[in-house]
Amino acid sequence: MDVTETQTASPPTKRPVRQLLAASVGNAVEWYDWYAYTFLATYIAAQVFPKSADNSLVPLLSTFAVFAVGFFMRPVGGLLMGAVADRHGRRAALTVTILLMGGSSLLVGLTPTYAAVGVLAPVILVLARLLQGLSVGGEFAASTTFLVESAGPGRRGLFSSFQYVSTTVGQLVASGIATLLVDTLSDGQMNGWGWRVPFILGAVLSLVGFWIRQGAQETRSAEQQQAPRPGLFEALRRHPRESLLIGGITAGGTIAYYTWTSYLPTYAELNAGLEKSDALLAGTISLAFFALLQPLGGLLSDRFGRRPLLLFFGLGFALLTVPLLHALRDSFAVLLLVSCAGMVLLTGFTSISAAVNAEIFPPRVRAAGIGFPYSLTVALFGGTAPYVGTLFKEVGHAGLFPWYVAVLCLLSSLVYLRLPETAHTPLRR
Repeated sequence: MDVTETQTASPPTKRPVRQLLAASVGNAVEWYDWYAYTFLATYIAAQVFPKSADNSLVPLLSTFAVFAVGFFMRPVGGLLMGAVADRHGRRAALTVTILLMGGSSLLVGLTPTYAAVGVLAPVILVLARLLQGLSVGGEFAASTTFLVESAGPGRRGLFSSFQYVSTTVGQLVASGIATLLVDTLSDGQMNGWGWRVPFILGAVLSLVGFWIRQGAQETRSAEQQQAPRPGLFEALRRHPRESLLIGGITAGGTIAYYTWTSYLPTYAELNAGLEKSDALLAGTISLAFFALLQPLGGLLSDRFGRRPLLLFFGLGFALLTVPLLHALRDSFAVLLLVSCAGMVLLTGFTSISAAVNAEIFPPRVRAAGIGFPYSLTVALFGGTAPYVGTLFKEVGHAGLFPWYVAVLCLLSSLVYLRLPETAHTPLRR
């Protein structure tokens, strides 16, 4: 990345609050749909996959495998929807992604059981998750560029933080609804129809997000709109070093993020014997705490730079992942403390990742340039985290999973050490 390249600043958008709302509400709906699957994985496993007489973990492993499969469509979504954002505008891409997510969420909610249609049930579920992966990959590419390009001078970190504020709100709503359903419905009701409710609700909410995004202001500059359209693989072809840099920045962040925000309740159930409702409640509380931390992290990065926060995250997780996860036991309070401690460290990455990514690529290929390498890295390390953690448990080596997370965070920390500081450099427009 050549941060000395000539850069021109264009005025920020005239309605920054409206821009934040358009990006954040739609993004929250997208991620609500995506994460509802994770929080209800055990119920989906029981209804959509065949039971194994030899191993009760087989349906759950199958469910997490489908979770990982959805992630492998995210690079495709990042590339295709990123290209739409670079060619036709950020708002056009954001409109497509939220409609796609609404349709795929409805498909999950209407998936028949294995008892009713046999192998067709997991086939339909896989198809729905592939479409969701396509949507989420495109959403990150488009919303990242949209948010950062909407920011005023010295506010890119703050605006960047709303990427994960809205993502976490989506998770929080999904976790809260899952907790409410588990606490109020019987096991028979949850397995019969209760697990479907969040997905059908998500399809309705997607229409709300679509309506809000219609009023957003396009952030792609007039110069870029008039320039020749970039090729589909132009970012990879012309900026290979930047693409690899995105991967190195993201690897540790994504494994830590999905471990702490998605898989930790299931990990606590499998390895510490916590009740399902207690694990979900602890996850919900820690997610609310996490959302409140994000703007603070963004503001700190605007003041002191991106690299100090990234190193705080990376080295913190490299040193503390193993003791934190080994500290888990059959205690709600301990799980909550471990969750919140991880959220503090994680904020060093999540609050500024959108800004860091956007500051790496030039505007012509910014969305596609971010979308493909970021989503590919998330698919390889984030999407597989629940599966890898459950697999370690099945083969009798659950204690290896925390080391796996710690090593990846250490490797990303080496990238952060050599990362040029871009917080106070004008964004290329």
